[in-house]
Amino acid sequence: MKRITYFLFSGLLASSLIFIGCSEDAKKKEIEPSSGETTTSSEKPGVTNPGDPTSTMDPGATPANSRVANMAKTSIQFANYEHDFGQVMQDSENKYVFRFTNTGSEPLVIETAKGSCGCTVPEYPKEPIAPGGTGEIGVVYKPGKQKGQQNKNITITANTDPVQTIVKIKADVQVVGE
Repeated sequence: MKRITYFLFSGLLASSLIFIGCSEDAKKKEIEPSSGETTTSSEKPGVTNPGDPTSTMDPGATPANSRVANMAKTSIQFANYEHDFGQVMQDSENKYVFRFTNTGSEPLVIETAKGSCGCTVPEYPKEPIAPGGTGEIGVVYKPGKQKGQQNKNITITANTDPVQTIVKIKADVQVVGE
């Protein structure tokens, strides 16, 4: 009986270790930077936004449960798809406004605008933008204790084709006291 218990316990322990190992791999993948976050413009994967060589989008990346996925499509054009803050200090607050135009023939509905990490917080219009109308996405970047060159994405999900558009910020974070 002790031998059977030993083998059952050993099997359970081995299964647990395999499961934990797989979970750790999954966590590492979640923590790794998203596509294009720390790459240079020549290394960016994805599809280039028409007329803009700095923005990338994944045409197959329609978020599950997106309410804009089945809406009438329009188009969005940003004045700038990337902003470089230059040198900033740790623990500073850095603001930038991305201005855009609804260049399509349907009202533009922005479902979400999300930063690639908690240090990048976007604010976006909640009301539809009429065709030809303009809007702004304000971004606050707080590097905290980050240091060195930083590249962050803001992913905008809207009733556009493709559904997601990415704008970028970058900064060279200087260590306080150096």
